[in-house]
Amino acid sequence: MAFPQQFLDELTARSDIVDVVSAYVHLTKKGNNYFGLCPFHNEKTGSFSVSPDKQIFYCFGCKKGGGVINFIMEEENLSFRDAVAFLAKRANLELPEEDGDREAGQKRQRLLDLNRAAAQFYYQNLQSPQGAAVAAYLNRRKISRRTATNFGLGASLDSWDSLLTAMLQKGFTKAELLAAGLVVQNQQGRLYDKFRNRLMFPVIDVRGDVVAFGGRVLDKSEPKYMNTSETMVYSKRRVLYGMNLAKKSKRGNIILCEGNIDVITLHQAGFDNAVASMGTALTVEQIRLLSRYTKELVLCYDNDEAGKNATQKAIDLLNNSEFSVKVLQLPRRLENGQYVKQDVDDFIKFHGREAFEALLTGSENHIEFRMDAVAAKYDLTDDRQRVAYAEEISGVIASLANAVEREVYAGRAAERAGISKEAMELEVKRAFRQRASRERRQLERTSLNPAAQLQPKERGCRYTDLRSAMAEEGVIRLLTRDSTLFDCCCQLRPEEFSSPLLGKIYSILLRCHQSGQQGGVSLLSQELEREEMNHFTGLLQKPESMANSRQAMADYIAIIQDSCRARSGAQESDPLVAAQEKYKAKKGYGGKPHE
Repeated sequence: MAFPQQFLDELTARSDIVDVVSAYVHLTKKGNNYFGLCPFHNEKTGSFSVSPDKQIFYCFGCKKGGGVINFIMEEENLSFRDAVAFLAKRANLELPEEDGDREAGQKRQRLLDLNRAAAQFYYQNLQSPQGAAVAAYLNRRKISRRTATNFGLGASLDSWDSLLTAMLQKGFTKAELLAAGLVVQNQQGRLYDKFRNRLMFPVIDVRGDVVAFGGRVLDKSEPKYMNTSETMVYSKRRVLYGMNLAKKSKRGNIILCEGNIDVITLHQAGFDNAVASMGTALTVEQIRLLSRYTKELVLCYDNDEAGKNATQKAIDLLNNSEFSVKVLQLPRRLENGQYVKQDVDDFIKFHGREAFEALLTGSENHIEFRMDAVAAKYDLTDDRQRVAYAEEISGVIASLANAVEREVYAGRAAERAGISKEAMELEVKRAFRQRASRERRQLERTSLNPAAQLQPKERGCRYTDLRSAMAEEGVIRLLTRDSTLFDCCCQLRPEEFSSPLLGKIYSILLRCHQSGQQGGVSLLSQELEREEMNHFTGLLQKPESMANSRQAMADYIAIIQDSCRARSGAQESDPLVAAQEKYKAKKGYGGKPHE
């Protein structure tokens, strides 16, 4: 084990799951449990539960679950070891000296230290004569020295190995520089700096760690922007540029932009609630991060076709979430007799802070943006296109859950198309009925297939023998609720389980009981993969009567052993089944602890 069980028990005892989760999710007590909006997927009705008695969380929507360590792993995107270290720091506990997984934690910390040293190197370059070209570029973009310092902006030199040489002198290794994505190795094995002659943007996460870098060229060369690749400490799906500063904003919403310069320009103009994704479209992980700090988002992408597509994708992703979503569309600018697109930086430069504030205050909600986008596709003076428009826009309006909203926007769509409000309302009602009918048929198909309902969501955990697996789940539920029932399991072996995962869980529980340990959630968190822990927590949510528990245990064991004998008979007569069983036996029930 990477951590002694005694230490994990002490850690979880000091890290009450309700207290920890409450720092991320607003919880309301209902009965014995607490409920709130799930931080791991978008929802409007809270299906995320926390049990103070069992010290576990579980979402009935996305099916994620586990103990307090699993929650921190998911929410902070940490390995098991780093999640334990995170909670240990919170609980003022020292990590045990015999930690066998310390090497991974030390490697992670070395990369963070290296990134911070590199950020300081780039920053010092900007202050030196060698950074004059980057300083001149910032002046042209009207980015003040104070703003540059606030964001830690720097300069990479027009040199092949200036960073490489400086970091080696500080005691970092070539392997660490490669692992951090700061240098590149060519086919001949030579190392050279990845970022050269660029304005440098250190990417700082919400904990204040420098996890990556972005670099922008000073001329017209390509690629215009270059970002750190995925590393041990950086996942672009989980980070938003400027979030470390925007989380402190007193404004009630967060503005989502396209680029780093847009974020910097807005912060300098007083809009310190601006952030941007790192070269990706908005992701579910970024939405989870945003949900910690706001419930209102303003999408402010460029007003070109790519920007409109990015806006639509973000709206689709945020649909049915708890966020209130608005869209700020930047007007085109008249230049030399032609209207040209402008980004946030252009708008602030030409029109000023007050003009942007006015746009922000008057930004439209997402349904208005979607309606404008649909209308732009049709010539509404043509009767056939008006009919096509009415059909498409009715589908958009029918997606709204609120009946009053559907009526209001149906009226607006009718006015725009030049048709009667009554006709558009009939079209919306028809689209709404069709949508409800599709959802009902899908629900009926699921309800009429109870076997499908009982199957785990995760493909890797699917059951091959449903009858036996249901009994195996029952055994595990009973054992976790009453440890005296292990006396009934003397003749039940893990290899008799039809599900490798359930056999693995049973084996861990049995081993702990035989060694006198408490087989708690913290131990299983260390030995089960995340997907497996989700499944284990899910099966604990199912009802299990403790009345006549010994008889129930005996019945479950009888079903498991009877099914095992049936499978053994099939194995003898069917070579394919025999090969499958041989593969399962070779793979074993053991699992790797989290790395």
